[in-house]
Amino acid sequence: MPGIEYLFAALTPLNLVLAVCGVVAGTVIGALPGLTATMAVAVLVPLTFGMEPSSALIALGAIYTGAIYGGAYAAVLLNTPGTPSAIATTFDGYPMAKRGDGDLAITLSCLASVMGGIVGALFLLMLAPPLAKFALKFGPVEYFWLAIFGLTLISALSEGSIVRGLIGGCIGLLISAMGTAEVGGDIRYTGGLKSLLGGIDVIAAMIGLYCVPVLLDLVATPDPHLKLTHPVAGFRFKEAIRISWKAKVNLIRSSLIGTVVGVLPGAGGSIASLVAYAEARRASKHPENFGKGEPNGILATESANNATVGGGFIPTLVLGIPGTPPDAVILGALLVQGIRTGPALFSEQSQIVYTFIYGLLIATLLMLPIGLVIGRYAFKSLVAIPKAVLVPSVAFLTIIGSYSVHNNTHETMQMVVLGLLAWVLGRFGYTASPIVLGLILGGIAESGFVQGYLIGNARGSALSEFLTRPISMAIIAFIVLTLLYPLLRSQLEARREAKP
Repeated sequence: MPGIEYLFAALTPLNLVLAVCGVVAGTVIGALPGLTATMAVAVLVPLTFGMEPSSALIALGAIYTGAIYGGAYAAVLLNTPGTPSAIATTFDGYPMAKRGDGDLAITLSCLASVMGGIVGALFLLMLAPPLAKFALKFGPVEYFWLAIFGLTLISALSEGSIVRGLIGGCIGLLISAMGTAEVGGDIRYTGGLKSLLGGIDVIAAMIGLYCVPVLLDLVATPDPHLKLTHPVAGFRFKEAIRISWKAKVNLIRSSLIGTVVGVLPGAGGSIASLVAYAEARRASKHPENFGKGEPNGILATESANNATVGGGFIPTLVLGIPGTPPDAVILGALLVQGIRTGPALFSEQSQIVYTFIYGLLIATLLMLPIGLVIGRYAFKSLVAIPKAVLVPSVAFLTIIGSYSVHNNTHETMQMVVLGLLAWVLGRFGYTASPIVLGLILGGIAESGFVQGYLIGNARGSALSEFLTRPISMAIIAFIVLTLLYPLLRSQLEARREAKP
């Protein structure tokens, strides 16, 4: 284990202040609908250029982890994910808020985020080099099968009708195919519009698919956004601790899922939270409660997406390959500081990297009191805001968020159009989650398939390229198990009922 002197270096007053300020700033930015963790890091990264390298990294890591957690506030209280990583938090967080348990949902989010962040940071501290080598074994074929595995989660994300969920997933795949093909350069589904040559931006699309329908529903209904059925307790810490302890297996499993997904370059917290949510639902004795305000759903998603913070730093620091989009911004900041990432970083500049990792752990622990203090007033304050103020404010933030990703007005228009499409489809029972899943995984699956096919042909057999690689075979086994699990479970339950 790295020397204790690095921990003392991370505990200096300056680094503690930077960790606190970073967590607070990240939480506030992440809580604003439409503003992402990447944006939070990018906006505040210039402030770190004059700092010592280890202090700058601690500040950026604290901003990042705070922003991922902050996305839960909007997800729970507005049904609009503050960051893409909080997509799955809306599934059970908002139903809890509607029945008056928003304060409990926020507290559960905080506890789960701290748990996931600690697991991810510990893996970064203890196992960074071997996990980075494992990530290098993932080629195009493995990413293709991983995307297919992700698409099998549509059945778990479908509310009411699996058929509608599959149709929604196909719509997402079609949207992901718009623009110039990643391999080959073919122009597809643009309708002659030059603005679509670059395809549909995933962040703008997710903002539109989740935020715009909520805004339209808020305008269309006269009822209050949220109702208080009992006095707000501020934070229900003891109750949340009791629920979390009962769900400790779910918390650990989801944190490990988030860490592993974070290690894979380009995956990100949104995929990790969706996978963890689906696995929590499959493992639950009462899967019918998910989507109706099930605390285990919040614990799964929030622990997974915060675990990707530590997991994403593993390929970033060891290989120089960003694990998640915010890591790409932080990697740029490292280059400005004169730090060269690579396997030698942990030996040649151990003082910087291990001080940063301990600082990330400290920032994650500080997120507990900071998150509880902010959450104490968030639920009660949001309920008191009238719709006449709430709707224009959220609408403004969605426009700013979709525009500021690439400073492109076309992406704002894409956001609005897709939001209107999601609202219309919602009238017919089609939810946004399968569409988003297809949109996120479509590009990954296509790129992996085409590259794998070309490599396989060059080696003599494309089929063997896809079916004989060890990691691919393991992922295929998981896919088969995932597809057969509902059938096997129903048969086991039928046998149990038949025995009496």
